Amino acid sequence: MKQTKIVHLIDDTTAGGVMRVLAHIKSAPALSRNATHELRCVSRDSRWIGQIKADIIVSHLAISWRALPMLTALRLSHPTTALVHVEHSYTCGFGKHNVNHPRRFSALLRVSYQLFNKLVVVSHAQGAWLVHTRAVPKRKLVVIQSCVDLSAFRKISPPRNRVRVIGVIGRLDRQKGFDTFIRAFRQTINPGLSLYIYGEGPEEPALRELAGTDERIKFMGWAKNPVHAIASVDAVVMPSLWESYGLVAIEALAAGRQLVVSGIDGLSDHVAYGAHIAETPTVEGWQMEIQTLTRLDLATLPKPASSCDHLESVFNARWQSLIAELAPQ
Repeated sequence: MKQTKIVHLIDDTTAGGVMRVLAHIKSAPALSRNATHELRCVSRDSRWIGQIKADIIVSHLAISWRALPMLTALRLSHPTTALVHVEHSYTCGFGKHNVNHPRRFSALLRVSYQLFNKLVVVSHAQGAWLVHTRAVPKRKLVVIQSCVDLSAFRKISPPRNRVRVIGVIGRLDRQKGFDTFIRAFRQTINPGLSLYIYGEGPEEPALRELAGTDERIKFMGWAKNPVHAIASVDAVVMPSLWESYGLVAIEALAAGRQLVVSGIDGLSDHVAYGAHIAETPTVEGWQMEIQTLTRLDLATLPKPASSCDHLESVFNARWQSLIAELAPQ
């Protein structure tokens, strides 16, 4: 059987969720059985990508007015090639916190997405928002929730019977809402409780200042090995202001960790697998969530992992189906 050649275009190779998902696509036996996956880095300053010999071209590029000429040139220079865009960034929460001109932003998305045969969204919530805003017709949209190999997370030892260490994991950026959570943690009087902060980013100095002299708060640096990071905590909290999906969520659940999320955007997808949504994602609300976590007897709770055991097979199957639909016959 002829192998389908797929070229994935990326403009950000920073270690993070997107690169980990792409590494999984390249290494998953189910996805390499009838297809080859090649990564090609594209500068965000490019106006012309050049001719690409592939059966399917998958864009993981950031959509912007600046990138639109390059995307248009990509379509015009590959008129018969199937083009797919994976939307890793834009969500309802992103628009709320970052977009000053919603109509102009909606126009950008509509014009850009029209260049592609299919649009892949990484969560049901993200897809529902894009359809609601008419950025893309439902028939053109495919939901493929992000995934990586979860086998190592499933092998992590169970947490202690009581939550003694809470973890927040991710880039230290305004998006993640770590500032609000640190304020809530500092107001929680519990000397036996610790907060581990895994990540690097532009907000680190401000977050360290918020943490002050509270010795319970520990900055652990970049989580080079996510398995070790999650193994070191008893519960994971994701207080994000916007989040297209959140790999940390499924990793925490696969490891049997309690997971509390803000519920924004794609984080709401994880409720089906055992995540708990914070009732009020404010300082006072997060303080109440911390108190609830510390009262739990983890030994009596069902392990969350069983509900997300199928995520990898679903991820692989949906990519296989999309490739089969678009591959030349």
